[in-house]
Amino acid sequence: MMHVSENEYKWMVEQVVSDMIGLLIEHEGYDFTHAFETVYASATYQALLKPETNLYSQSSGYVYSYLISEIKTGKMD
Repeated sequence: MMHVSENEYKWMVEQVVSDMIGLLIEHEGYDFTHAFETVYASATYQALLKPETNLYSQSSGYVYSYLISEIKTGKMD
């Protein structure tokens, strides 16, 4: 597991969330509100909040791929 401070961890999570919202808008045609609500209501977001998953240290595109899979299948793989 990566060792980062609490502030760094929070910043990294916020960056991934922001990027995923932007990617939903850009690639899926969501408006901001729908993208925001989709990300924050997702199991992917809940996993991102758990440091032990180490998702916060992955690229936004990688985490986004989980979100898209969750949207399409109804579950996080």
